[in-house]
Formats: sequence, C-alpha cells, structure tokens
Amino acid sequence: MVTRDGGGKGRSKKEKKVSPDAPLTFETVDLFAQALTLFDRAADVMGLEPYVRTILQHPKNEIIVNFPVRLDDGRYKVFKGYRVQHNNVLGPYKGGIRYARFVTLGELKAMAFWMTMKNSLVGVPFGGAKGGVKLDPAHYSDSEIQRITRRYTHALGTNIGPDWDIPAPDMGTNAQTMVWIADTYVNTFGSAVRFAGRGVVTGKTIANGGSLGRDEATGRGVVCTVQSWAAGNGTDLSKCTFAVQGFGNVGSFAGRILGDLGATMLAVQDHTGAIANPSGIDPHALAAHVRAAGGVKGFPGAKETTTEAFWATKCDILIPAALEYQITEQVAPTLRCRLVAEGANGPTAPEADAVLAAKGIEVIPDILANAGGVAVSFFEWTQNRRGESWTLDEVRAKLRTYMDTAYGRVKDVARERRIDNRTAAYVVSLTRLQEVYRERGIFP
Repeated sequence: MVTRDGGGKGRSKKEKKVSPDAPLTFETVDLFAQALTLFDRAADVMGLEPYVRTILQHPKNEIIVNFPVRLDDGRYKVFKGYRVQHNNVLGPYKGGIRYARFVTLGELKAMAFWMTMKNSLVGVPFGGAKGGVKLDPAHYSDSEIQRITRRYTHALGTNIGPDWDIPAPDMGTNAQTMVWIADTYVNTFGSAVRFAGRGVVTGKTIANGGSLGRDEATGRGVVCTVQSWAAGNGTDLSKCTFAVQGFGNVGSFAGRILGDLGATMLAVQDHTGAIANPSGIDPHALAAHVRAAGGVKGFPGAKETTTEAFWATKCDILIPAALEYQITEQVAPTLRCRLVAEGANGPTAPEADAVLAAKGIEVIPDILANAGGVAVSFFEWTQNRRGESWTLDEVRAKLRTYMDTAYGRVKDVARERRIDNRTAAYVVSLTRLQEVYRERGIFP
C-alpha cells in the first residue's frame, strides 16, 4: 500500500494535542518550517532566483507505505514507513533511514531538505532524501526487525535504487539493516541489477560491499571541521576541553578521535542521563560502557550530573550529536564554550543562533560538520560501481580533503559577505544548486 501524501494540515483525532504554552521540543516543533527559516535567510542574502527558491521549498516526493509484518508470536501488525525525496537535480536522492517511535513526515521533510543542502555543500553528486519507520526498535527482536526491514524495502519497490535513491543508516538502523535492504532489493529485481544492486544502500558491512571508515565517517568529519577551526584560530587541540551530547555512533567516534588528539572530555549527556569529571573522561572506556549498558548512566569514571549542569559545562568545544532542536532559546544562554560543532542534524533552534552569536560562540553548522557520513557514503557507492576496495588511509585522506575544502568555502563566504557560518554554508550550497538549475532549466 503506497500513498503520496502532500503533508496535509489536519491532525489525527488520536494524536496528542500540544498546549500552545508548552515549551517546544524536537517532538513538537515544526522542523520543516524551522529548516525553511534558515533557507530563507540565506536565500535573501544571496538573492536566490525566485523560481529556484520555490522549487527547493517543496520536496519532490513524499512516499508513505503501510505494510503488514508477522511478529514472533504469530500476530500481524501493520507498520507505517516513509521516504521523502526532496531534490535530485545534482544526482540520485541520498539520505538515511531511521527507526524511531517519533518518526513523522514533517521531521523527514526537514531531514531530506538538509540532505540536499549538505550534499551540495560538500560537493558530492547526490540529492537529498530521508526515510523511516515508526517503531521503537527496542521492542522488537532481531528476527522481527529483519522482517520489518525486508517488508519496508519491498513496499518501497522502485522508489529506491542505486541510480535513483540510495538509503543509509540513521537512528535505530545499522550496517546489518542496510545489508537486509540490499539483499531484498537484489532478490526482488534479480538479474536486472545483479551485484550492481548492492549500491542501492551505503553503510553496509565490509563483507557485503561496505567501505572501510564508513562507521567512523560522521564523527571523524566533525573532528576534521574542528581541526580546521583550531588551525584558523591558532588553537592547540591537545590543550582543549570538550563536552558531547549523545554518545552513539557520531558522538562516540568524535569523542574518541578528539581524545586521541589530546583533547580532554569533561562531560557527556544522553537519553540515560548526564555525567561529568573535571579531570577528564576516557572516551574509549565510555564507548565500551555504552555498548554494554546502553547509555552513559553508571559509568564508573565520572559522576552523575544534571542536564542543566551539562549544558553549562565550561569547555572549549561543545558537540551536540543527539537529536534535533536541543540548543533552544532557553538553553543557549547557559552555554559556556567557544565553539559548537553540530554533529546532529538541526540541533540548534534558529532563535538560538542570535543568542550564541551575542555570546561570541562560533558555530560549525550541521550541514558542514556532519557531512563526513555522506562523503564516505559517496566513496562506498563509487567503490561498488567500480568494483574497487579502498584502504582506510585512502578513505580518511579523501574525507579530510572534502571536509577541509567545504570548510574553506564556508569561511571564505562568511568573511566576504560578513555573515555567520550557518548562513554562509547555505549560501555555498544554494549557489551550486542555482547554477545547475540555470544551466539545465526546467523540462519541458
């Protein structure tokens, strides 16, 4: 069952109403409207062509699939899945698939838009997309997750493909999930795709066509931008302190790599709580603890603290690497850092940008800071198409080149136009998109 939904304004009778006086959270805020606020700001600065602005304000396709799955106890349940394809003028749609209880069409529209901006900025030949299934993975067995994944893939059908739309892991999904998607796709379309069908997804296991360095790519990309910032500001990273929100894939790799460079991690916060140690937290030991315990709570190398105290940690670098809309207008005044490097998508509310600027806190925006994941996804896709396998050193060197180049473009535009880094990043991205639209035009 597939429907294409225009994102109607109506609210389901069963959906919980939110009081107009309640504080906005990532689950209640209109993320797509927030994304367009940032877009409009940059479009005004650069004088974006009106027709290009109109096109980019809307996703091309909003796909909803409802599919039945047999559970381990023999019951059947219908799950709701989504795939939002924002724009493909630069190349195939590209973006992650998340499994989470709070997945919504509006959230995915924002994420797909940010993927378009990110891919344009970092210079890879992809458009933007995002997908997801509304479920809590913790409530299902591995065999159930496999059947959910295969049914979701089958329901999407030709809406994905190695030359059309290429998913990747995101929250609640991993390399194994991608292997199940690739296997289902190849077996569905058979000899028409053969082994080339493995390129339908990136972020696969190494044995099944994945790339070395893909697991660390987003976190390493964050660190690449932090290194560029440090070099530009005459800062010795080995003498820096930092705090991380979220210690999953992105946060843990960013923390471990920064720690290996000599920086000291002072505080970490995730869904299980917050911890701090003024003498420093061992990122590698914490990563091992999180793998075993499911979160930072109970880590013996630090003391529990409050979320409020975490945000107020005095440090050089803060890395929000969890969910969207975390640094709000209320949280921003409490920050005591020099730099915010956004490992998550959309972690800072637009209203908070002005607060951070007034406090002299520099921001490396999400579409730049966390672009390492899609850069190495491009490397994996390229290796699959060429039948190649690159070394880890090659992947890391290429990633550093892409991240340094993108960072340099953003800083150049920020200086030339005297604008903040976030607006500059959007200007760089939109400039590339506008140039393509000007040359190609609109068919017919």
